[in-house]
Amino acid sequence: MFGIKFVITLTAALLFYGNPFSGPETPRRIEITASKFSYNPNRITLKKGEPVVLVLHSTDTTHGLKIPDLNVNTEIKKGKESEIPLDPTQTGEFKGKCAHFCGSGHGSMTIEVDVVE
Repeated sequence: MFGIKFVITLTAALLFYGNPFSGPETPRRIEITASKFSYNPNRITLKKGEPVVLVLHSTDTTHGLKIPDLNVNTEIKKGKESEIPLDPTQTGEFKGKCAHFCGSGHGSMTIEVDVVE
């Protein structure tokens, strides 16, 4: 009888207070691939206050990603993965660009990040 009462009490506590054994929610991972002379995807939408991790890859050479208003500035090396944790605190449309010269089309290599409520 003690066992059944314990299980019922534990189940009720977990339902009421939440599961103490589960850690914080894992941030959403957004894969972005850089290649001459574009990002794929070249536009992403994030929610204000929702942490994410940008997972960056390059298919051909070293690229960079710089989004000044979101404090992002990193290199993306071919064959390596770069992870950038990001927790946007303001809404708006933010422009990013390649921060490592990658050839004649470098200036047109851009990305847009929309942060919404």
